[in-house]
Amino acid sequence: MKNQYSKSKGLKPYFSIIVILSTFLISVLLFYFVLGHHSNFVGDNPENNPNEGNYFGIIYKGGFVVPFLMSFLMMVVTFSIERAYTITLATGRGSIEDFVLKVKALLNDNKIAQAIEECEEHKGSIGNATKAVLKKYSQMANEPGLTKDQKIMAIQKELEDATSLELPMLEKNLTIIATLASISTLVGLLGTVIGMIKAFAALAVAGTPNATELANGISEALVNTAFGIATSALAIIAYNYFTSKIDTLTYSIDEVGFSISQTFSANQK
Repeated sequence: MKNQYSKSKGLKPYFSIIVILSTFLISVLLFYFVLGHHSNFVGDNPENNPNEGNYFGIIYKGGFVVPFLMSFLMMVVTFSIERAYTITLATGRGSIEDFVLKVKALLNDNKIAQAIEECEEHKGSIGNATKAVLKKYSQMANEPGLTKDQKIMAIQKELEDATSLELPMLEKNLTIIATLASISTLVGLLGTVIGMIKAFAALAVAGTPNATELANGISEALVNTAFGIATSALAIIAYNYFTSKIDTLTYSIDEVGFSISQTFSANQK
């Protein structure tokens, strides 16, 4: 198991940092050069109100918080794609349910070599973990110096070790998605509050109520809330979906491991 993962290091430890920095840089560039383009505003001046119906200009007027919210949204999308790809690879080839049933059937017939071949064909996290446990099964079956209980404990320990190697890979970056789900709404509300303060402060300085100016100010402020809620909702959906997939994989590994232990116990005197 250790050798299997030694080749998967490379730039992976820096992937999260690269994504965070690059998405923020892209968001800043989009904010100033696309959303803040002069053609989006009255008189081709970004200091003026946005052109009627121009949402790029409205979003730009949301203020300095907008690039942060844009980067949060890009991070959620990027990390979700990365997790979907990783978990798809970890699932292996074919149906997990069919794989578990095949391994159980081969174990019942005491066909350990064929079960290992099935694991190699299936691949993925469940295939890797099951193969490691089956190899320990074969080793313990020919180990004369241990009692039956000690052999079973050794097999169970191998299952725990195999699972502990797989889980970090599956759960990586999920913490970032969960964090983004929490802070996106808060940052969005912060941008809205700042925008509302500016809108009413400008109204107070003007002295004369201007419905159009006030409406523009409020709509610009609410852009931050919309961005924050949308990002948070997407992050929550992604986090729950990936957590559910990981739970399914973990349960399948435990199910196969339990079957291996039970079969060993039944076949050993």
